[in-house]
Parts: sequence; C-alpha cells; structure tokens
Amino acid sequence: MSEPTGVPPRAEASLTTGGVARRLGVSPTTVRSWERRYGIGPAERESGHHRRWSPADVAVLEAMCRLTARGVPPGEAARLARGAAPPVPEPEEPGGRTAPGGSNALPVGQVRPECRGLARAAVRLDTAEVSLILRRATDGLGAVTAWTEVMIPALRAAGRKWAAEGERYVEVEHLLSWHVSTALRRVADRPGQAPQGPPVLLAGMPGEQHTLPLEAVAAGLAELGLPYRMFGPAVPAEALLEAVRRTGPAAVMIWSQSRPTADRVLARRTAETAWGGRGARSRPVVLTAGPGWTGTPTGPGLLRPRDLAGALDRIGRLLTD
Repeated sequence: MSEPTGVPPRAEASLTTGGVARRLGVSPTTVRSWERRYGIGPAERESGHHRRWSPADVAVLEAMCRLTARGVPPGEAARLARGAAPPVPEPEEPGGRTAPGGSNALPVGQVRPECRGLARAAVRLDTAEVSLILRRATDGLGAVTAWTEVMIPALRAAGRKWAAEGERYVEVEHLLSWHVSTALRRVADRPGQAPQGPPVLLAGMPGEQHTLPLEAVAAGLAELGLPYRMFGPAVPAEALLEAVRRTGPAAVMIWSQSRPTADRVLARRTAETAWGGRGARSRPVVLTAGPGWTGTPTGPGLLRPRDLAGALDRIGRLLTD
C-alpha cells in the first residue's frame, strides 16, 4: 500500500528545539547552548523555519546527555557524541557542573556524580542509562552506599518534583523506582548457597505499600552473607505472626512509611511471639524501621534503627552473637 500523499514518512518525523528539550529533560537554553558552542545541532535547516531535529540529530543529543551525566566535559562529550576521533580533554565548567540543567532537571543538590547522572537519565526516561548507572553503583559502591548516596537522593528529588508539578513527573518517579528495585534485587538474589542460621524477616506493616527500603536491607544482608526472608508490602498481622512461629527468626524488621501504618500493638505482639520446644523457647528482636515510627519504641525486644547502616550493624550482631 502506498504512502498517502503529503504525509511524511514516520522515520522522517522531526522535533522542534522545545520538543527535544522536553524529551531529554533539559532546558531549551541548554540545547541551544550546545548547538552554538559545540556544533550539536540539526543536520539540515530550512530558511525561515524553526530548526527541526531528526531522529539522527536527537540520537546525538541523547549521547551528549549520557556522557555529560557521567562527568565528561561538554566539549569532549560533543566530539564523542558525533563519533569524532579521540578527543583532547578540556577543563570542566566551574563547580564541576558539566551536565544539562534547567527547569526540567531534578534538583538533587550536592550529591555524588552518579546520583546527578541517575536523576538526569530518569528525567529523559533513558532506561538503558538508568540501569547502567545503578548497576555500576551497586557493584562499585556496595548496596548500602549506593542506596544512601545515589538512590535515595534521586528518589526524593523525583518525589518532590512531581509533588510540585502535579502529575507531570509521576512517570519519572515510577520508572526510577522500578529500576532501583531491579538493581537492589539483583544484589539480594545473587545465586549461590543460601546462608544458614535463623533468618531476619522483612515485612511491610499492614496497609504499607512502600518496600524499596526493605529491598535495600535485603541487598545489604545478602552482601554480608546473612539469611533473610522478604515478605514485601502490606503483610497482614496474623500472617506476620505465623511467619515468626514458622521460621524462628533472630530479628524481624517491620517497615512503616507513615504514621497511620505504624501499629505499635502489632510490634509488641511480634516481639512477644515465641517458637521452639518447651524449655528452649525464643523470641525475636523487632526493629521498627521507617519514618512512620516516631519516638523511641517501648517494650522489651524492640529496637529503632536510625539508618540502613545502623540496622545492618544491629542485625549482624544479633545473628553472630
């Protein structure tokens, strides 16, 4: 079937500078600056018309974004993006801020370069780059540092952005959360012989849907070679208590993101749930984790870790003593 007359082929679809900026999550000013300073611009131009960016032009810009997000100076990144010969490095811009900014960027503040790159890739919805950055972060920094210094600041920035902009950035936060979860599970589920001994149970409180922090704990425990069981979000109270009786854990971490899901009665019941034969009965230590738990927990067997590193240290001592 022939193409309708007057309709350009799909492969030739093009974008304006504003459209390209929105797609890549940078400001139009940044795109124009790159075009003016480094020659990263449309290959073809029509006199008297707005510049139009072809798919090939956009691909060069995407490569430019990836390279600058990794800390490559803009001039060098431009040469690499165009497929030029090996470049001569040039100085970075003042303050080391070489990557694109503008109103579309996620404001992450003073963070590691990996976090800035992750935030920018997420805004571009660049799944390949998001995955690469997260994989390198977990492999090179370890799960704890990657979570604390790379993942959390980017996730918080995405949350603040869509809260301020309405639903405009929800897709960015969802994409980023999914890839963070994938990266953490890759660490937590590494193949090999399962660690022996009483496990740590990880569970979201009834009604609690947030599980990324628990997945970070699971990844940290896996790196330490410590056994755990992950039950995920919104675990019903009786199911949690039955899991304690069935597995005989040394510790139970129950996560609450907000105060309405922080059930102190259930926390005490969990700490009081015993297992084992007569004369050798034991009870778990319960770690109430997350911002939903305010103040200091009351009752025997209850602990309140302040951060991931502190929680892993407590758990490690419980399992090795």
